Amino acid sequence: MNESLRIAVITASVREGRGGPIFGTWMAEQTEAYGGLDVDLIDLADHEIPLSLPAESPKMAGADYPRPEGQGDLTAALEAADGFVIVTPEYNHSFPASLKSALDWHFTQWQAKPVALVSYGGDSGGRHAALHLENVLTELHAHPLQARLAFPRYWERLDEEGRPGDPESAVYAKGMLAQLAWWAEALRTARARASYPG
Repeated sequence: MNESLRIAVITASVREGRGGPIFGTWMAEQTEAYGGLDVDLIDLADHEIPLSLPAESPKMAGADYPRPEGQGDLTAALEAADGFVIVTPEYNHSFPASLKSALDWHFTQWQAKPVALVSYGGDSGGRHAALHLENVLTELHAHPLQARLAFPRYWERLDEEGRPGDPESAVYAKGMLAQLAWWAEALRTARARASYPG
């Protein structure tokens, strides 16, 4: 029997009053319910992610990259993940600085791994943020999925318990997770056969 795939669900926003935990927790539940996936729920607000970076890039420094002590758990979780679900809002047509910093502090942890994008926001549902994020992830040699999930004007669509209330959202999430699981298995197998050349 194959070892379960490990999926990191990342809540990107650290903003006061953010909606991120609503969708991060909900996506973690959807991922667990899908089956065969071990879930790590990562809230960037719980980790030390400075905006200033060391002179040498994490790509060049590798394991010797001088990360803050408070970033150790985050780095280990990203390293252990076979795939990611990034839950991001849209701020001014893009994704938040907290997520950009978390991406910039790491490199090999994203390589040759699939990423599902869940966005939320105003009328666009965070789609501009997802498009910008796709470019960054591609540069990091990650694999952004074609399937996406967006929550436009999300504050109008929550149920009485403050959770996504549209039953179709769970259907879309399941389809997205099917893609994520397929790519996570395929790329984990490829990484086990040979080191990624990037």
